[in-house]
Amino acid sequence: MSTNGKKPDAGGNPFAGLAGLRDRLPPGTAPAAATPAPVPEKKGPARAVVRLERKGRGGKEATIIEKLELPPKELEAWCKAAKAAMGCGGSVEDGAILLQGDLRKRLEPWLTARGVRKVTVA
Repeated sequence: MSTNGKKPDAGGNPFAGLAGLRDRLPPGTAPAAATPAPVPEKKGPARAVVRLERKGRGGKEATIIEKLELPPKELEAWCKAAKAAMGCGGSVEDGAILLQGDLRKRLEPWLTARGVRKVTVA
């Protein structure tokens, strides 16, 4: 028995009576087929050379990213992003990004994800 005092339909479903009302509804527009948005290809520099340097740094290691051929403002932005991703310090010197420590293995996948087509680790 139903709690609101009305008897349910023979099938026991209180919403069975609504099925007949569906035919009286006005026709609606068909939902548009969801087309996936095209994923824009990440565009980055054609190549990058990653190398380790110790000379002239008091025995400390520095990873240099060269040959990016980016404008100075964009190079600064890449440096900032690399420092955040690698958790290290760094700067831009002579058109190259200089990062503190030996980060050669970690930089290759990071540069590829940023759209660099060819990464050379020296």
